[in-house]
Amino acid sequence: MNLDPITLSYILLVLIASVAIAFFQYFYQGKKQSRVTVILFTLRSLTLFLIGVLLINPQVKVLEMKSHKPLISLLIDNSKSMAFFKEEKKIKSIIKSIKENKDLNKKFELVSFSFGKDVQPLDSLNFDDRKTDINEAILSIDKLYPNKKRATILITDGNQTSGNDYEFYKAKNKIFPIIIGDTTYHQDIQISNLNVNKYSYLNNNFPVEAMVLYDGDSSITSNFTITHKGKKVISKKLYFSPNNKTNTINVELKSKEKGVQYYQASISSAIKEKNIKNNSRGFSVEVIDEQTKILLLSSIIHPDLGAIKKAIESNKQRKVEIKIIDKDVFNIENYQMFIFYQPNFSFKDVLKQVSSNYFLISGIKTDWRFINNLKLGIKKSTINQNETSAPIYKSDFLTFMQEDIGFDDFPPLMDKFGKIQFTRKNQALLGQNIEGIPSGQPLLVALEENEKKTMVLFGEGIWKWRSSSYLKEKSFEGFDKFLNNIVQYLTSNKKRNRLEITAKKSYFANEDIVFSAFYVDQNYRFDKRASLDLKIINSSTKKEISYPFSLMNNSYQVSIGGLDPGIYSYQVKVKGQSVTNRGSFKVADFEIEEQFVNANQNKLKKIASRTNGRVYYNNQVKALLNSLITDSNYSKIQESIISQKSLIEWKWYLILIVIFLASEWFIRKYFGRI
Repeated sequence: MNLDPITLSYILLVLIASVAIAFFQYFYQGKKQSRVTVILFTLRSLTLFLIGVLLINPQVKVLEMKSHKPLISLLIDNSKSMAFFKEEKKIKSIIKSIKENKDLNKKFELVSFSFGKDVQPLDSLNFDDRKTDINEAILSIDKLYPNKKRATILITDGNQTSGNDYEFYKAKNKIFPIIIGDTTYHQDIQISNLNVNKYSYLNNNFPVEAMVLYDGDSSITSNFTITHKGKKVISKKLYFSPNNKTNTINVELKSKEKGVQYYQASISSAIKEKNIKNNSRGFSVEVIDEQTKILLLSSIIHPDLGAIKKAIESNKQRKVEIKIIDKDVFNIENYQMFIFYQPNFSFKDVLKQVSSNYFLISGIKTDWRFINNLKLGIKKSTINQNETSAPIYKSDFLTFMQEDIGFDDFPPLMDKFGKIQFTRKNQALLGQNIEGIPSGQPLLVALEENEKKTMVLFGEGIWKWRSSSYLKEKSFEGFDKFLNNIVQYLTSNKKRNRLEITAKKSYFANEDIVFSAFYVDQNYRFDKRASLDLKIINSSTKKEISYPFSLMNNSYQVSIGGLDPGIYSYQVKVKGQSVTNRGSFKVADFEIEEQFVNANQNKLKKIASRTNGRVYYNNQVKALLNSLITDSNYSKIQESIISQKSLIEWKWYLILIVIFLASEWFIRKYFGRI
C-alpha cells in the first residue's frame, strides 16, 4: 500500500481520535479498570479506527499476476466445395480429435470458426456456403486477436472463389493448413472465362470471348459449341497438347430476337474427367431495337464532360455525343435527350427549339442572368464570387428511386454564390452542405410542370464524384447507375408506375437473388405502410414460392437463395391493392464451388511457408497436434496487473468492522455493561 503524506496524516489523526474517544468512554472519571474494560477499550478503538479509515477511503494499489494460454484459432471451410469432395465426415472427425486432445487443451486456448463468404463462430457445419473467402477468414481472426500469441489451423481445400488472394496475405502468426480434398492428378478441360456484352441491338452481331483450359499430359481434340433455345448456333473444333493448354475463342453471334436471350457454351472431349460441371457455362444478352441518343452540349471544355459520357454510356442502350456550342455543328432533331453544361447566351436558340426534357448543369462559367430571363422554372441571384458545396442525400426524395451511394462523402462542387428560387414544382435529391453546415439550398433538384421534366445540378466537378465512388467501391457501377437513373427519368414520357421493381435478368446458382421494390401511393409519395409479396414460378415445374418484402429505408427488399437452375417468372403484388408488376429471370446452372477438380495445395503450401507454418494432410492431424504441444515457442504468458481499489471494495474489511462491533456488544451484554 503506497500512501501519500496527506493521507498518512489523516490516518494518524483518526488513530489518535479513535483511541481518545475509546479512552474517554471506558477510563475517564475513574471508571473501574478491569481486564474486561481493557478488552472493550481495544475493540472500541479498533472499530472507530477502521470506520474512520473507511471514511478517508485511501486508494490501495493491488498487484495481481495472471497467466494466459497461447491461442489456437481453428478455421473450418464450410463451403459447398467441401461437400463436393465428399469429405464431410473426415472434417468432423478432425475437429473432434482436435477438441478432445487433453494435452492440446491444457496448453492452448481453442477458439473455432467456420467460414464461407463470411466468418462465423463454429456452431454447426452444413457445407452449403456458395462462396469461399479464405483471405477474409484469416484477416478477421487477425483483427479479433491482434496482440495474442497464437497459431491458426486452417481446414480447407484451398480453393477460393471470392475476395483477395490469400496466397499473398502477410499474417503475423503461423498458419498450419490441413488439406482437404483430392490431391491426386486428374485430366480436366474447362471453360474458365466467358466475356459477353450485356446488350446488343436487333439484327446486329455481338462478340463472345471464351477461354478454355486443358490440364492433361496427352494431345486431345475437343468441340466447343454455343446453343440457343436448344439449337446449336456455333461449333468449333479445338486442339490441346501438353505444350498448348489454352485456347481463346472469339466468335460473333447475331441478335435475331428482341428481349433477354439465354445461351449455353459447352466444351466436350474424349478424355475421362472427374468433374464435368466446369465444362459448360450459361450467359445472357439483352437485345434492344433502339438506342437513345443524347446531346451533351457545353460552352467550355471540362473533365466533367468525359465523366458524364462514360457514366451514361455504361448502359449500351444510350449514346452520348459531346458538342461545343460555338464550334461544332449539330442537328437537335437527331437526339432524344439533352444535357446543357454551363449554358450561356450562345444557348438561346437551342433552348428555344428543345421541347423535350433536359438536364442542366451549372458552374462558375454559367451565365445566370441569361438563364433567369428564360423562365425555365429556376432563378439564381448571383454575385461575382464562387462557392463550394458538398452534397447531402435527401432520403425523402420520391420522384424516382435512387439509393444513397455515399453522397455525403463526395467532394464539393463549385458554382457561383447566390440564392436559388423556383417557380415550378420541385423536389431535391441532394442538398447543399457548405463548410459542414446545411444551407437549406438544393444541389440536385427535379422540376416538373405538366409533362415537362428538368433536372438541375448546381455545381461543376462531378468528375470528382465518379473518381471518389471508384476509390470507395473499386467500381464505377454505383455512380454510373446514379446518372443513368437521371437519364431514365428524363427520357421516360410514359405515366409513372406506382410499383417499380429492380432485379437482374440472369443469376448464377451461387449468387444471392435480390429484388428491390419502390411503391408510391396515389399521390406518388413513398408508402411505408404497404405490404408487398413476391411470387416466383419455375417455368418448367410450375412450382410456386412466395416471399414477403422487408422495408429498408425508402424501398422494399427481399433476398432469395437456393433456387434450382432454370427460367423463372415473378409477380410482385401489393396486398389490398390492384397494383402488380411482373418479370422474369434465369438461374444459370453454374455453381462456382463445384468447378474444382483438386485441392489447391500449392497455394496452401505458399501461405504456410510465408508464416513459418507447415502443411499437413488429413491423415497427419496427430503429427500436427504433437508438434504444437511440444513447440516451446508457445508457452503461458505471465501478466502483472496493478490496479487501484477502495477499501469499500474489500468485503473482509467490512466483515472485520462487524465482528469488532458484535464482539463488543456481546461482551458488554454478558457482563451487564448495557
